[in-house]
Amino acid sequence: QVQLVESGGGSVQPGGSLTLSCAASGGSNSVDTMGWFRQVPGKQREFVSAIWRREGRTYYADSVKGRFTISRDRTKNTVYLQMTSLNTEDTAVYYCAAGRGVILSSVPQEIGYRYWGQGTQVTVSS
Repeated sequence: QVQLVESGGGSVQPGGSLTLSCAASGGSNSVDTMGWFRQVPGKQREFVSAIWRREGRTYYADSVKGRFTISRDRTKNTVYLQMTSLNTEDTAVYYCAAGRGVILSSVPQEIGYRYWGQGTQVTVSS
């Protein structure tokens, strides 16, 4: 069983930066793709970013391109999401997700990931 533990959430001012991390344990070799989704109350969970398989290809939602950067440290089984130029629309609960053998078409889809973190709150306000 894979467990994902998120950290780094908090409150920042508009235009500020924040970095999230997600550490995989309890069978990290069972995953090869990790990503981030976010959700606000009353709305569907949406894809944010992902890093695909061992090739390390990165993918981003249009809403965060140029502002967010996903990276990973395979030796630490940890994925990071560097967020810059944050605005109020980025306020949400951010969830880490992981899967194995994820095909490209499933990268931005919730159903493509088997394991999920508990979520970390990101609040952008003045």
